Amino acid sequence: MDILEVETKETMSREEAAARLRTFADKLARNNDIEFERGGMQFKVHVPDQVHVKVELELETEERELEIELTW
Repeated sequence: MDILEVETKETMSREEAAARLRTFADKLARNNDIEFERGGMQFKVHVPDQVHVKVELELETEERELEIELTW
């Protein structure tokens, strides 16, 4: 099977990031599929009823990172 990875990085306010996460969470709660658009391409991915959730927090001297990962 081919591997497809789509990654984007943006700078936004904390409030904008929270709104983006809420929108994603609402879509995940309502549907069996997640749809999103990147680079003029539209993606639709089926999400089963059960997923694995990983939350990772990294604290370095100058940088912090919070990573939330869903796998199935």
